[in-house]
Amino acid sequence: MKTKAAVLYTMEHPTPYAESRPLVIEDLDLNDPGPGEVLVEIACAGLCHSDLSVIDGSRPRVMPMVMGHEASGIVRQVGPGVHDLSPGDHVVFSFVPACGQCIPCASGRPALCENGAKANVAGTLLSGERRFKNRAGQALHHHLGVSAFSQFTVAAQESLVKIDPSLPLEVAALFGCAVMTGVGAVVNTAKVEPGTSVAVFGLGGVGLSAVLGARASGATPIVAVDVLASKLELARKLGATHTVNAKDGDPVQAVKDLTGGGAHYAFESVGSERVLIQAYQATRRGGTTVTIGLPHPSKQFAVPAVSLVAEERTVKGSYMGSAVPRRDIPRFIGLYQAGVLPVDALLSRTIALEEINPAFDALAKGEVVRQVIRFSH
Repeated sequence: MKTKAAVLYTMEHPTPYAESRPLVIEDLDLNDPGPGEVLVEIACAGLCHSDLSVIDGSRPRVMPMVMGHEASGIVRQVGPGVHDLSPGDHVVFSFVPACGQCIPCASGRPALCENGAKANVAGTLLSGERRFKNRAGQALHHHLGVSAFSQFTVAAQESLVKIDPSLPLEVAALFGCAVMTGVGAVVNTAKVEPGTSVAVFGLGGVGLSAVLGARASGATPIVAVDVLASKLELARKLGATHTVNAKDGDPVQAVKDLTGGGAHYAFESVGSERVLIQAYQATRRGGTTVTIGLPHPSKQFAVPAVSLVAEERTVKGSYMGSAVPRRDIPRFIGLYQAGVLPVDALLSRTIALEEINPAFDALAKGEVVRQVIRFSH
């Protein structure tokens, strides 16, 4: 079948992207789903910093690639061997297709699935196949098994989570990355307890979701740190008890002052080793520093080694919110429907596919939290 999609042929285009146009909008051929695969009509797809990190080359991937990894959609066709999904089902995508067979999957840690990670690095579906071709007949890679910047996509059934069809699809899309990653880092990775202090460094979609998760967990105080006043204001609306503008002084000392010596849990969601060091420094003795952002692979993280022992510190990485998607996405949706997680406040605006390049300029400048491409419905 035919589908219109945004394709990245090369990385490291100069900004502004409105002029260099790294994402090419074109008509593609999309093959039918194979065994264990599903054809999904994309309803909405979010623009995330993880996409931007591929575009600017700080998160290298194989090229060319149909981009996008945070999305909601409607099942239109299922391949042989798919029994849990049917045409008409509403779904959210998970950007790690968990095989269910490797040691991490068997240990209840599907975010670290070895076969899913291998497929994602190779730019293929879990089966190793690619289903997109351009008009010249060139096979195109899949972004994290999703490729959401397309009217239609084919994904492994392991990449899909069935959801309540009453949930607005533009809100549903955010649960596939921002919410699962940010809220999951708080409740799954850190396991924040009620009454403990939390600091969140960086207030994009993931960082603000971490603020939501901290509030839902009963943390207090919750200190939100960023350099943009608009994001600090939104963080207060979403549950931060205090905000710190990192441009106005030393954010580490500010967090220490507000938390009585340092946060029990500090989260870094910028993807910067410099900010990660700040988050570590702002963590109290015996506390836990959780890093969610994805820095460039060449960057190193250095802290005083003695502090790990003498202060009983913990540093943890959190990928995909340490989530079990088929458990956590419906659970987080339920909290949204109950009014506990006001996820819709993260949605800055909806756009058309053709507006994607200037929209990534807006994301890079920090002018927006989450922009969502709305295809249909």
